[in-house]
Amino acid sequence: MIYAVLLAYVLFLLGISFRLGKYDANADFFVGNRHSPWWAVALGMLGASVSGVTLISVPGAVQYTQFTYMQMVLGFIPGYLFIALVLLPLYYRNNLTSIYELLSLRFGPIGGKTASFFFVVGKLLSSAVKFYMAVFILHKLLFETIGVSFFLVAIAALLIVWIYTYKSGIRTIVWTDFIQTIFLVISLFVLLKVVIDLFGEGFMGAFEAVAQSTLSTTFVFDDWISKQNFFKQFLSGAFVVIVMTGLDQDLMQKNLSCKSLSESRKNILLGSVLFIPLNLILLSLGALIILFYSQNGIQIPVDGDLLLSDFVLKNGQWAMMFFSIGIMASAFSSMDSAMTSITTSFSVDFLGAGNVTKFKRIMIHFAVAGLFLFLMCMVRWVKSDHALDMIYTLVSYLYGPLLGLFAFAMATKRKVRPRAIPLASVLGPLLSYIIALFLKKIDYVMGYELLLLNGTIVFLVLFLNSKRSDSNFN
Repeated sequence: MIYAVLLAYVLFLLGISFRLGKYDANADFFVGNRHSPWWAVALGMLGASVSGVTLISVPGAVQYTQFTYMQMVLGFIPGYLFIALVLLPLYYRNNLTSIYELLSLRFGPIGGKTASFFFVVGKLLSSAVKFYMAVFILHKLLFETIGVSFFLVAIAALLIVWIYTYKSGIRTIVWTDFIQTIFLVISLFVLLKVVIDLFGEGFMGAFEAVAQSTLSTTFVFDDWISKQNFFKQFLSGAFVVIVMTGLDQDLMQKNLSCKSLSESRKNILLGSVLFIPLNLILLSLGALIILFYSQNGIQIPVDGDLLLSDFVLKNGQWAMMFFSIGIMASAFSSMDSAMTSITTSFSVDFLGAGNVTKFKRIMIHFAVAGLFLFLMCMVRWVKSDHALDMIYTLVSYLYGPLLGLFAFAMATKRKVRPRAIPLASVLGPLLSYIIALFLKKIDYVMGYELLLLNGTIVFLVLFLNSKRSDSNFN
C-alpha cells in the first residue's frame, strides 16, 4: 500500500510537470514569466524552507535542546520584515532574474560572479546534506529490506526531480511545491494524532504533559556561553533568514516570479507567520514521542535524527505511510528549487542569460543533478549526528561572504578594487574558522553568530580596499 501511494504521488507530480511542459522558454524556467500567484509561492516557500532535514532533525533535537529552537524561529520574523521592506524593493526596481546581478551592477562582473560562486557551492553542499538525510531515511524504512541499494534510491529520487523541473523550472516548481507543502502539513497532523492517541490522554492532556516537563524549556537568558542563549539564537535567526532567504537565489527566485512587488511582499509576510505554528508542531511531535518512550520504557535513539523514523517503524503502516509522504514532499520541494536556482545562477551570472539556449540550459540542469548525486555519496562518509547543525555551519562559512558583499553594496557608496572582492570573500570564512578555533580553546563555542562574524570580516576587508565614490547605486 505504501509503495502504491508513493508511486501515485510521483506520477501526480510528473503529471503537473507535463501539463506545464509547454512553458519551456528561459523566461518561464527562470522567473515563471512573472505570473506566479503570491499565495501559491508563500506555501511553496514554506515547504522548501522546511526540507526533509528539518522534518527529521527538529523533533529529534528536543531531547538535547528542548524548545529553544523557537528562539531562532522568533528571530526569523525581523529577518523576513527586512527582506520585505528592504531587499525585495531593490530586486524589483532593478528587474533582476538572478539576485547576484545586483552586485554586478554595483561592483562590476566580478562582484556578481563571486557572490554566485559562493551561493552555488553553499547551496550544492547544504542541499546535498538535506536530500541525503531524506533519501537515507526513506531507504532505511522502505527499500533496504527489499534489497534496493541507497545509490539506486538516490539516483531515482534525483531523476524524478530533474524530470519534473527540467522543462518549465520555476513555473512548475511554484505549483508542485504548493501541493507538496499541503501533503507535508497533512502528514504532520496525522503523525501528531498518532502520538496523541498512543498517549491516551487526549489533545489537552498530551500538551499539558509537554508543558509540565523539562522538555518545554524555551528561553535561555542566563547562560551567555551556551549556543542556546536567547540573544544569540534570536539575532542568528534574523540574519540566517536574511542570508538563507533574502540573499539566496533559491528562495528569492520564487519571489521574483510574482507579478508585482506588493504580491511578493504578501507571500514573504505570510510565510514568516506560518513558520511559528509549523515549528511548534515539529517540536511538540518530538517532545510527545520522547515522553511516550520514557513512560513506556522504550529506548530513545542516541542519534536525534533517527527519533521520528524509529517511532514510525514501531507504530504501523499508517504512521509509516504519512511519514514517507511527508519526507518525500519536503525533500522534493527543497531539492527541486535548489536544482533550478543553481541552474539559473550559473546561466545568468556566469554565462549571461542571452547566451544560454534552451538545450544548453537543460544540459546545465542535468549536470547540476549529477553534482548532487556525487555530493550525496560523499556525505555518506562524513555524516553528522545533527544534520541541521551541519547545514547551518556550512551556511555560516559559505554564505558569510554574501552577507558582507550585500551589506557593503547597500550601506556604502565606496568603490572597491575588483581584486579585493574575491580576496575578502575568501578571508571572511578563513579568519572566522581560525577565530572560532581560538575561542573554543577558552571554552567559548561559536554558534550561528559565526555568520555575523564572517560577514563583518568581509565588510571590513572591502572597506580597507575601497575609496570614496559618487555612485548612484540604489
